Amino acid sequence: MSVNRSGLTVAEPLARFVEDRVLPGLGIDAGGFWAGAAAIFEKFAPENRALLARRDELQALIDARYQAGGPVDEAYLREIGYLVPEPAPFTIDTANVDVEVATMAGPQLVVPVLNARFVLNAANARWGSLYDALYGTDVLPGVAKPGGYDAERGAQVIAYARAFLDRAVPLAEGSWADLAGEPVLADPSQQVAPWLFRHHGLHIEVVIDREHPIGRSDPAGIADVVLEAALSTIVDLEDSVAAVDAEDKVAAYANWLGLMRGDLEESFEKGGKTLTRRLNPDRRGLRGRSLLFVRNVGHLMTTPAVLLADGSEAPEGILDAIVTSTIALYDLRGLGRYRNSEAGSVYIVKPKMHGPDECAFTDRLFDAVEDLLALTRHTIKVGVMDEERRTSANLAACIFQVRHRIAFINTGFLDRTGDEIHTAMQAGPFIPKGEIKGAAWIKAYEDRNVRIGLAAGLGGRAQIGKGMWAAPDLMVGMMEQKIAHPKSGASTAWVPSPTAATLHALHYHQIDVFARQREIAGDAIPGLAQLLTVPVAEGRNWSAQEIARELDNNAQGILGYVVRWIDQGVGCSKVPDIDDVGLMEDRATLRITSQHLANWLLHGVASAADIDAALMRMAAKVDAQNAGDPLYRPMAGNPDSLAFQAARALIFEGLTQPNGYTEPLLHRFRAAAKANMGSQSAA
Repeated sequence: MSVNRSGLTVAEPLARFVEDRVLPGLGIDAGGFWAGAAAIFEKFAPENRALLARRDELQALIDARYQAGGPVDEAYLREIGYLVPEPAPFTIDTANVDVEVATMAGPQLVVPVLNARFVLNAANARWGSLYDALYGTDVLPGVAKPGGYDAERGAQVIAYARAFLDRAVPLAEGSWADLAGEPVLADPSQQVAPWLFRHHGLHIEVVIDREHPIGRSDPAGIADVVLEAALSTIVDLEDSVAAVDAEDKVAAYANWLGLMRGDLEESFEKGGKTLTRRLNPDRRGLRGRSLLFVRNVGHLMTTPAVLLADGSEAPEGILDAIVTSTIALYDLRGLGRYRNSEAGSVYIVKPKMHGPDECAFTDRLFDAVEDLLALTRHTIKVGVMDEERRTSANLAACIFQVRHRIAFINTGFLDRTGDEIHTAMQAGPFIPKGEIKGAAWIKAYEDRNVRIGLAAGLGGRAQIGKGMWAAPDLMVGMMEQKIAHPKSGASTAWVPSPTAATLHALHYHQIDVFARQREIAGDAIPGLAQLLTVPVAEGRNWSAQEIARELDNNAQGILGYVVRWIDQGVGCSKVPDIDDVGLMEDRATLRITSQHLANWLLHGVASAADIDAALMRMAAKVDAQNAGDPLYRPMAGNPDSLAFQAARALIFEGLTQPNGYTEPLLHRFRAAAKANMGSQSAA
């Protein structure tokens, strides 16, 4: 069912949600809202289509150049307009930015909007127990003994936490390990309140509770050390969700509405009890919740939730900009239980933009949404994901186009690699997926992101971010490796869970990020030569064993993720890899894997029969890995499995997918799966 609204054909569930649940509390007239929305679609949808056509035009030119044997170098990319002139030196002037973005450095979570429990956990991860994070992970050697509290493990945790306190908030005399009374700090300015301290801009609360089982046996009564952790959280409508129709979009928007009003709740069963999650109140006069961003869909996808006057589907990213910004008025007007942005801003992360023209388009779109909602210009801030090759090669020009509203830039290795493979698909066979992280262009990409951001004045005004640690169970590895992100000058980096956020916060106590930014601010920006070096395998002969291992690894990763996406509508989850290590998978991981196999198929490293054989072998493995899931539908030997068909299509149709994106095929097969479920229910 659908209804007409100012020439737009709007799915009834979406119209009802907007008109019954969003607009009345804001005092906005529905007729005026839809008329304004229709005007935005009329103006921007054709330009959106033109930008996508330009992507295809550039890709066709690059493909043809490779096929003709010509160099796809900086000169050629400038000739075709892929590279644009560098802007003259400039400084962003983004105003009204919250401290979590501008002057604090710490972890950032990304969470699928469709899972209310996860969303609430992430929002509440502003504060995390260091004792809990250490006790239950592999950061400390060994594991806790089963059957209640393990005092030996607890002693390890307490010793680690006391050593941390000695480094972050040292006492005037002695060690925290020997403290028996009130602490006297070497630097009294670090004390904010009794047992509440600040270091590198982050708060540390030492919890005193002599009735607590741990505090009762502690000389000072210390029961826990609580860290300020996830300063911000990206509530994601894009890569980590499976939203293919109006029903899904309404569910996503409803959770965002609950966050902005502060009344989102989720109840669940655990240990025989019903527990309810809701947003945490403030803590000792400090914010109790992460600052929430919302990641809209990029420019590519359209949605059947709204049809334009010509009957075509509306660009989904335009719908997201309108609806998520409207919902954010509850926060801007102080109508919710809590404030999200104390500075009065809306933070929208815009992914998968290709170059400065697409950034300029987003800037104008946000202007139009601000006008619709009578917002002051540049109230809507933008986070630019530096995850496409044409953006990273033109990053300064991209930032320049949104210089009045930019709130963050962030690298995304997986999507960036997926675009690298698709852009240079015709250049030759790529090196194995596991070797790409060591390729020359990756270091240039990561370094340029920070240095271009600093040169544009993001330091102290906007976030400079880094990507995800994908293995939530391997925290010792994260602690060893992810300190590289604050060392690089990045003021935030993504982590896969609230526990990981608490542990990653320790890195920001080790590294003063803003001091580090000052140290490297004058460093030269790496040139384009390394960034444009394509990681193809020159004259390499793989053994049959190497090829089979790579095919199996990629096929298993594709199947393990796609089966949940298609059959269960799960867009992000911990998926066991080929070695049974749980990895957080989303569409970015799927893009690189499917494009890599499509590349090897194109260049004859593997045949279609080889890939089909790997898919069949790995379907059996994935079935076995999911044997305990009652909702799981086996793929091996099941020709009707839409999930298996989708996984195969992602590889065999990978060459023709726009910029190598997986969304069009995933949406097609998920919609078919939902239709099948609907027909079975009706029967």
